[in-house]
Amino acid sequence: MEILDTVVIIVGAGPGGMATSACLNLLSIPNIVIEREDCCASLWKKKAYDRLKLHLAKDICKLPHMPFPPTAPTYVLRNDFIAYLDNYVSQFNIEPFYRHNVMSAFHDRTHDKWIVHAEDMDTGVKRTFMGMFLVVATGINSQGVIPKIDGMSNFGGTVLHSSQYKNGKIFEDKDVLVVGCGNSGMEIAYDLSNYYARCSIVVRSPVHVLSKELVKSGMYMMKIFSPKFVDDLIVLISKFMFGNLSKYGFHRPNKGPFYLKTHTGRSPIIDVGTIGKIKKGIIKVVPTISKVLNEKNIEFTNGTVKSYAGIVFATGYKSTVNTWLQDDGALFDGNGMPKKDLPNYWKGKNNLYCVGFSSGGLFGIYKDSINISQDIKTIFLDMSKQ
Repeated sequence: MEILDTVVIIVGAGPGGMATSACLNLLSIPNIVIEREDCCASLWKKKAYDRLKLHLAKDICKLPHMPFPPTAPTYVLRNDFIAYLDNYVSQFNIEPFYRHNVMSAFHDRTHDKWIVHAEDMDTGVKRTFMGMFLVVATGINSQGVIPKIDGMSNFGGTVLHSSQYKNGKIFEDKDVLVVGCGNSGMEIAYDLSNYYARCSIVVRSPVHVLSKELVKSGMYMMKIFSPKFVDDLIVLISKFMFGNLSKYGFHRPNKGPFYLKTHTGRSPIIDVGTIGKIKKGIIKVVPTISKVLNEKNIEFTNGTVKSYAGIVFATGYKSTVNTWLQDDGALFDGNGMPKKDLPNYWKGKNNLYCVGFSSGGLFGIYKDSINISQDIKTIFLDMSKQ
């Protein structure tokens, strides 16, 4: 059993873990990053579809201490963002322990340290990491979720979670159902139609539909005007831009888009052209699935039945913190999500922190990593003086 002692242990080498490590490195605070995959930002590198790009402008998607190059487009492409992340790791000397599966983590009250047990997935060597601080950076997108559907085991076609979807080539000239009308589901439906798949999308809940420009304008206006004023104005403009979408199966929520994002984490749909294809009938909108009848046929809640060659579930992810964190420091609930509300959700007891759990995307990670590193700096300096 190999034992490694440090000041800060960071579990997860996604953008949140890398940003926190970079901030700590600049403060000369020793830290170790542990990652179960063989690379940083594995969600972007291995579990993202080809046409993905940042839905928000680059100036609010940067990580701390490193802006995007001036030549980068406003909405950065997936491959360019991956290159940016790789450069970030190199520039700030972040060297994660890759292919290490964290089996357990708990706070040792006797020594007032966090103990993290991990296994090298390639060699089988077990390592114990000890540190004064623990940062959970595994985020809210740790494991894909596919809902339980009556009769799903009967379906004989291709079934993918959005994390497995790359492009629509395998579904060319086939009937495909996309379940989930968030940004991933809407963009995947658009991509499928570009590969001449006959695509339908399940719309289950009320959603706001906005353009990238509207979101960008709204975020800037939020710095000046009240949230209600911004929400009312943005919704009014979106009605003018997109018209009445209720006849196509989309209904607006009672609360505004920025209110919902702030208070519930629910993002508006940022349209990439899907709405136009829905209006033309190229992409069909269907209600919730009732059950799967056999290897091809699916019945919906309105009684209609249609056959499909494949289903893509764009139904989100879940946190897996509770599978390995034995002492949650009063920070996480039963679903592995922070108990506290914004803005102080990121700190628990016994020097436990989390980054990337705010549903605030990369902008939230930016703020979290700076807040966490500064808080650790203050505590660490006080400890050093004792």
